[in-house]
Amino acid sequence: MKRVVPWVVLFVLLIGANSSAFVIDETELAIVTQFGQHKRSISSPGLNFKLPWQDVTRMERRVMSSDSPAGQMLTKDKKYLVADPVTRWKISDPLLFFKTVKDEARAQQRIDDIVLSELRRILASENFGDIIGNEREPLMQEVGEAVRTRVTEFGVDIVDVRIKRADLPPEVQKSVFERMKAERERVAKRYRSEGSEEAQKIRADTDKKKRIMLAEAYETEQKLKGEGDAESAKIYAEAFNKDPEFYAFVRSLQAYEKTLNKSDTLVLSTKSELFRYLKAPKP
Repeated sequence: MKRVVPWVVLFVLLIGANSSAFVIDETELAIVTQFGQHKRSISSPGLNFKLPWQDVTRMERRVMSSDSPAGQMLTKDKKYLVADPVTRWKISDPLLFFKTVKDEARAQQRIDDIVLSELRRILASENFGDIIGNEREPLMQEVGEAVRTRVTEFGVDIVDVRIKRADLPPEVQKSVFERMKAERERVAKRYRSEGSEEAQKIRADTDKKKRIMLAEAYETEQKLKGEGDAESAKIYAEAFNKDPEFYAFVRSLQAYEKTLNKSDTLVLSTKSELFRYLKAPKP
């Protein structure tokens, strides 16, 4: 009987050690409570120990995602918008988190309610076009800051808030798209009209420049032609002054070439000046 007692004691000690030792891995946070009272928080991974009557509550250390249900929201220009927000968050204070929301499911529900509330409030101050256009990023940053301020009381930190989609309700999409199409067609017609007007201006300016260039070219042509005729007359005059008789002879030959050909018949007096150089020279 005495030999059995040590084994019983050892067995009890092993059971106690097994119920007292626990491991926290890299993805977890934990708090130790005793009869509902907080004893300590554990934020570092590794082997830890507790008393057998104490409890360990484990929590997620990693960033969690909350996909809020899509809801209709009214914009500043009185248009309904269907928004589907997604929130990324993590636990920053395990004890405060445990006291206020207990677990991730309750925390996600509270965060979803706050995100939708802040999203409705901020989108109500913006126009539909800005929300679905380039202004979405600063708007979502504003929503994230507002939500972050409100959820600090839960021991939660908001990483960011995004909208997966931002659409019109199905019942009004067709009318809005038709209106957008008409607006784009009106803008296209205005651009075409402005382009046609600009083309007419360019053509008129080009025609004007063309006429000016042709007039200047004609003026230059006439000037050069006049200068050439004057130079030609000067050369002829100088040649005539050097040998008038030879000049007259050459001019007569040119006249024969222009006047007479094989198919022409002329009846002239032999005393005609035209035959002056065709007569036999005087001895």
